[in-house]
Amino acid sequence: MKVGDAIDHYVEWRQAQGAKFTTARNLLRQFRRYVGDETECYDISRDQVLAFLVGQGAGTRHRDNKAYALAGFWRFAISRDYARSSPLPASERRPALLAPPHIYSRAQLYRVFDLRNIEIALAGTKQLEPTTFRTLLLLLYGAGLRFSEATGLVREDVDMSASVLTIRDSKFHKSRLVPVGLSLATVLADHLSQPAGKRTSKDGTAFLLSNRDGTRLASSTVQNAFDRLRRVADVRGRAGGRKTPRMHDLRHSFAVHRLTTWYRQGADVQRLLPVLSTYLGHSDLEGTKIYLTMTPDLLSQASMRFARFAHGGDDARA
Repeated sequence: MKVGDAIDHYVEWRQAQGAKFTTARNLLRQFRRYVGDETECYDISRDQVLAFLVGQGAGTRHRDNKAYALAGFWRFAISRDYARSSPLPASERRPALLAPPHIYSRAQLYRVFDLRNIEIALAGTKQLEPTTFRTLLLLLYGAGLRFSEATGLVREDVDMSASVLTIRDSKFHKSRLVPVGLSLATVLADHLSQPAGKRTSKDGTAFLLSNRDGTRLASSTVQNAFDRLRRVADVRGRAGGRKTPRMHDLRHSFAVHRLTTWYRQGADVQRLLPVLSTYLGHSDLEGTKIYLTMTPDLLSQASMRFARFAHGGDDARA
């Protein structure tokens, strides 16, 4: 089969499973333009693939992303008999494992959410307000939201009477309801009670979190602000983990801290895992596993639960 048709089939198959598949789709489109739409899958050589991967340099994250996208495509192509084997060089078939996410300590979270630190980090910034930035960070951690989900919220998506957020068209094209705790609900109520000012974009959209002119928060602007905040708050990675903690790691930290709390409370963790998966907006438990990074505290709680079970002091719910 021609590579252009095969890639179309693969993208359609992945999207039918619920994945947006935007990044990989774009990379595969680059590849088909590189080798030519009419080229047969089995005619593509290893040298062609390697030349595409190298691009403007080796050893980059972009190269890893291209290798990952091509590896998935060729597994699909071989399973459908579109190709006999993968031309992907063996050294590229399994990109290097990424460093595990950074799980913020309680002390680090306190410094990240400290409004004084945020004001220092945003000094000289014209569009992003300190209280808006703080509310965003609290949403990422307190509700475990993805950045795009938090910045895509409009005011009508916040039901303060029920303390529930409506997340629309998330990663898997699904919407969900996200209940929030009392502390976060109070923060959101305070944010919504502030004078609206120019809080409506030109197209009439009233974002929950917006720049001073009402436009949606841009990832580049917020990321730059977070980089400065991380330095002001003196938040650093741990040995064996990420050297540079990310904003997205607030979501990881939410999941791990939630699991640790359940263990401490003696809750039925196995029964609650699907609840956590649904809350985070995952299509299945496989997607949730990556958030359950083992920290010393989590490992300690799990070990104590197992010890009680082994000595007959707990049941098999753990």
